[in-house]
Amino acid sequence: MLNSSSLSHTMGGIGPCCSTLPSRSNPRTSWLTLRTVPHRRTYPGKQVLQRKVGIKAEINFVNAEEAKKLIAVDGYVIVDVRDKSQFDRAHIKSCYHVPLFIENQDNDLGTIIKRTVHNNFSGLFFGLPFTKPNPEFVQSVKAQLSPQSKLLLVCQEGLRSTAAADKLDKAGFENIACITSGLQSVKPGTFESVGSTELQDAGKAGLVTIQGKISAVLGTVLI
Repeated sequence: MLNSSSLSHTMGGIGPCCSTLPSRSNPRTSWLTLRTVPHRRTYPGKQVLQRKVGIKAEINFVNAEEAKKLIAVDGYVIVDVRDKSQFDRAHIKSCYHVPLFIENQDNDLGTIIKRTVHNNFSGLFFGLPFTKPNPEFVQSVKAQLSPQSKLLLVCQEGLRSTAAADKLDKAGFENIACITSGLQSVKPGTFESVGSTELQDAGKAGLVTIQGKISAVLGTVLI
């Protein structure tokens, strides 16, 4: 059991170690961490473990309307991390395109087999390209934007942008936001876009795009 003197010393070790939340952070996406430092203070007959408290900033997840404000008011730039096929179908005007995954054109036997299976199922029905992680992702972002830049990362479903945000956060970028659920949740007209379809439909390709039309025709015939 600690006596009052030991407790005073222990609590004294907590106060100066608190850090403050950066102004860009959203309180909803930050959390308090309690971690143990590697050294200990010793007292006669006792050993007291020092702890310190810190604030760890998390990625700022926003909806489409909040994203528009980040761009217009706070100067965030858009980084689209989708693959080229989805980007070409529709993307937000004046954004940067740095894909988190790139098309896998490797020709080793294992890759050829996997690519063939993929193209005969996911590629055919859903129009998904056979991809692999982009080894130059972080370097490509750094080549175009400084770590002080405010980044709004976007993808189709929200998963790739979250993974990309984690990579960039570890690489030193401090102001990062993502659209929750991705561009599939963005209503038409929310952003000025470029492409042959709406942002929310850019992930749809392959046979699934005509399934509804075929069903409608069959239904009409049957009626």
